[in-house]
Amino acid sequence: MTVDPPVGADLEAIEEERLERQTDEGAQELRSTRELVLTGAPWPEAADPGETMVVNMGPQHPSTHGVLRVMMELEGEVVLRAKPVIGYLHTGMEKTGEELTYVQGGTNVTRMDYASCLSNELVYSLAVERLCGLEIPPRATWARMMLVELQRMASHLLFQATNGMDIGAVSMMLYGWREREEVLRLLERITGLRMNHNFIRVGGIAADLPDGWQEATLAVCDRVEAGVREYDALLSENPIWLERTVGVGVITTAEALALGVSGPILRSTGYPWDLRRAQPYLAYDEVDFDVIHTTNGDCYDRYRIRLQEILESARIVRQCVERMPDGDYRSQDKKVTPPPRARIDESMEALIHHFKLFTEGFGVPAGETYVAIESPRGEIGCYLVADGTSRPVRMHIRGPSFYNLQVMEPMMRGHLVADAVAVISSVDPIMGEVDR
Repeated sequence: MTVDPPVGADLEAIEEERLERQTDEGAQELRSTRELVLTGAPWPEAADPGETMVVNMGPQHPSTHGVLRVMMELEGEVVLRAKPVIGYLHTGMEKTGEELTYVQGGTNVTRMDYASCLSNELVYSLAVERLCGLEIPPRATWARMMLVELQRMASHLLFQATNGMDIGAVSMMLYGWREREEVLRLLERITGLRMNHNFIRVGGIAADLPDGWQEATLAVCDRVEAGVREYDALLSENPIWLERTVGVGVITTAEALALGVSGPILRSTGYPWDLRRAQPYLAYDEVDFDVIHTTNGDCYDRYRIRLQEILESARIVRQCVERMPDGDYRSQDKKVTPPPRARIDESMEALIHHFKLFTEGFGVPAGETYVAIESPRGEIGCYLVADGTSRPVRMHIRGPSFYNLQVMEPMMRGHLVADAVAVISSVDPIMGEVDR
């Protein structure tokens, strides 16, 4: 029960007496303010605006597309310098190739650019065939062209998926993967494997195209073209996408040529260089397609070029389906081609020939050559030196990703750290090809 103080009582004296009767805990609860005492050194001054910091992106980073390390010197959030550092994945594939026979070499090179395996196999096979002076049947030529264009579609679809994920368009990872799976299923139906096919071999291809390949190929083209239209509607006019890519990572034609850059990066600067058109191989001079190029040299243009190149590859594939010739799918030169499987059961000579071809290989006339083709990332070349034996004396691969990495320095300079991810993604490097 609360008792009111008598009328006229000294209220302040009553309150003081009440406080004196409180316990320490109660007194602490009643105190409304405390004196704040700071100890130690005074608060530091702001850092010098000109002071810089060096940070590492990678080699273990989800947006470096492999074991790539990028050393960046930063002033705040602005990149002053960027230096790509490689060598964390070195596999020695070129030296390995010098220990393998020409028959075995395809299983080695197919694993370099693992997003474009068939391009690796094609450039290696063309180099060996040039040294041997082999003539390839028309059906093998057109089948090779169709396969590498399907592979280009799969590679660019992978780029669209990972590029969207890197920049924040998470849905693109799902959509790009969706169409890429359709292409890989078709490649598996034709070659037996989704990746690392070893299907394009010296003399032609490993097996003839399977029954029903025409309908399956056209259906995949329809599916991919529909998907590309969806990507275009989702991203090309998206204000967030434009903000993240337009004017970011700009490279000029002069800078690209000075650094040996090729592929979509070079074409985004306004230089329409494509080996399929400039130095035709296979039957590219017999099909209609456009060399896609732009003039701004930024991340947005590189995205748009690869998007349009998917449609151009589908256009070439459709022509291959329509014009695929009949006949042999590989050379009938017994020096490089094993006997038919049924013949091995009937002839001891055929069995011995097959055994020696796959154990000892075939000799290649002494000489040297360099062959280059247009992979999804640019010019991939194969330099071979032969001495007449079944193994190359020297093999060197010109991997486009190795040269393209050099553009990171001029592309990143002056941009924010967040833009560095967009720049790396737009280069589309494959580290298996860099650290070969």
